[in-house]
Amino acid sequence: MLLLSLLRGRFRHKPPLLTSLLTLLLLVLLPGPAQPISFQLPGKARKCLREEIHRDKLVTGEYEVAPPPGSSTGPSANLKITDTAGHILYVKEDAIKGKFAFTTEDYDVFEACFESKLPVGTGRMPDQLVTLNMKHGVEAKNYEEIAKVEKLKPLELELRRLEDLSESIVNDFAYMKKREEEMRDTNESTNIRVLYFSIFSMFCLIGLATWQVFYLRHFFKAKKLIE
Repeated sequence: MLLLSLLRGRFRHKPPLLTSLLTLLLLVLLPGPAQPISFQLPGKARKCLREEIHRDKLVTGEYEVAPPPGSSTGPSANLKITDTAGHILYVKEDAIKGKFAFTTEDYDVFEACFESKLPVGTGRMPDQLVTLNMKHGVEAKNYEEIAKVEKLKPLELELRRLEDLSESIVNDFAYMKKREEEMRDTNESTNIRVLYFSIFSMFCLIGLATWQVFYLRHFFKAKKLIE
């Protein structure tokens, strides 16, 4: 919040034109809203979407299952969201339209699966249209509600959003650096093990060669081929 406080004091007495230009610049720099994903879900089919999300991140989403065009029956599908350990974070039978939200406990790959309940039938059944819009991190925050609670002006709200985005980027870089250090440590440990194994293999070969020399010498002496 230090960045937001400093910028509040810096731009409080600026003329309206400069304030408008700064607001426009912030809107250009900020990423656009996440776009929903739409796909066709055939009868008795199951389709899943996976996404990697960091720990302690708020995840929100909206979904909608549209019935097949010209169908006399409504949409029929189940939705289940799980992590790699199989823990169920959200489940909904006969999912037609709704929202979900949860907070991640650890960095993981999360899977959202839609399973159609429409019968296949004898002929080809029309596909259901599934629309999913999942957000996490900065995208999942409701900044309109934050502005109402904290009574933020439009420029202050955009600065707050930019500050959260910067913090998210810094955390991502910190995680990448940590992963790089872990991979480097693993690589160094593997190299040391390979070195020790190579030395052990070399001594085994030297020992085997020495044993073969003594064995052949003893064999040839027994056959009186050498003295």
